[in-house]
Amino acid sequence: MTAPHHASPSQPDEAYLRAIVADTADAVTAAEPLGSPHQGAPEEIRTEVSGLIDDRAQDLVALSQDLHAHPEEGFAETRSVRALAELLQNHGHQATVGVGGLDTALSATVGTGGPHIALLAEYDALPGIGHGCGHNIICATAAGGFLGAAAVAERLGGRVSLFGTPAEEGGGGKETMARAGVFDDVDAVLMLHPFSHDIAMHPFLGRRQLEMVFHGVAAHASAQPFMGRNALDAAVAAYQGVAALRQHLPGTDRVHGVFTDGGARPNVVPDRAALLFYLRSGRPETLRDLAERMTAIARGAAELTGCGVELTWDEQPPYLPIRFNSALAGRWAVNQEGCGRKPLPTGIVPEFLTGSTDLGNLSYRMPAIHPMLAVSEPTVALHTKEFAAAAGSPAGDRAVVDGALGLALTAADYLADAKLREAVAEEFAAAGGALDVPAFFA
Repeated sequence: MTAPHHASPSQPDEAYLRAIVADTADAVTAAEPLGSPHQGAPEEIRTEVSGLIDDRAQDLVALSQDLHAHPEEGFAETRSVRALAELLQNHGHQATVGVGGLDTALSATVGTGGPHIALLAEYDALPGIGHGCGHNIICATAAGGFLGAAAVAERLGGRVSLFGTPAEEGGGGKETMARAGVFDDVDAVLMLHPFSHDIAMHPFLGRRQLEMVFHGVAAHASAQPFMGRNALDAAVAAYQGVAALRQHLPGTDRVHGVFTDGGARPNVVPDRAALLFYLRSGRPETLRDLAERMTAIARGAAELTGCGVELTWDEQPPYLPIRFNSALAGRWAVNQEGCGRKPLPTGIVPEFLTGSTDLGNLSYRMPAIHPMLAVSEPTVALHTKEFAAAAGSPAGDRAVVDGALGLALTAADYLADAKLREAVAEEFAAAGGALDVPAFFA
């Protein structure tokens, strides 16, 4: 018997990563933070909101730590949403759990009439690594932002809501809630995301999911291979076709996939093989074009091997890229300077260091911001155990308080400043206005 060969994989060279970190550090040092020409809320309102966040800081950090210690995956965040609802109740606000057709979604609103701004909480975790995307911080900052803005919303003549949005990690809870009408009367939405840098605006890519299932004809691979049609050959051809496609994609595009079925035994020609791909792109239009090219590859692979193919798109809703709103992001940046942070504009931190989020879907329905809040070292990536540790660290706790204050003040700015609201709306309209998201990929 031949001895098994236990070769270890080669380790990636970190030279490029080190160069990126060094170049980024130099660019960050030289960069000017994003500013704002708008006044925002009056000073007495800002002082009141800041004091309230200080008073609530311990409770907000406790919520973040509680979620971090008890991670729950998307659509199963029953304990997490209950903890959020209890925090709100302890501070005098009733929340409704189970909205928009989702058992673990939450809503709470203060005020009637006037402009309506909403803060968004996420609390789902990742399998195996817990809060490796820091949603415990997202939840706690949104809760704090709501509590701070709720104290002044009615005096400012507007409304503020908090929405708990389940299953951002692939489930598309925000899109499900949007299709159910939850955000129909909301004028703008705010949320943040923990990261390795403070950034006022950072691109996130649109994302679609594609399953390719190839159907062939089974046959004995030795005795009668000529009677078979090899579904695995079709899947391999499709995979290689995607590899060839990558050379010709825009720099913002990404395609990555895995084989989920390749047959059962070597001596049987596989009559079924399957692949699952994620497609990402920086614009809705280029994401749609990428989907068309992937479709052509799948059909070509089926044709050349004599197989059939089934294509299943987006078992969960697709994600659109984030559309920026610099007028609103500028107020966020100003509000973070008092915390000793310097939120950067786009183009300073490499924009390929990114992923996808269902907040993108809302950003094409209404103005939105999704700033990044530093909690980790620059070399730490999202969706890792190292980032999960950072999300529960003292740096993560500081981010909870800083982020809650930034969201609360930005919400108050929006409600108080009519010229800011006008600029936010004009920028959104100039970017194309509201998009019919469900119909875009139809």
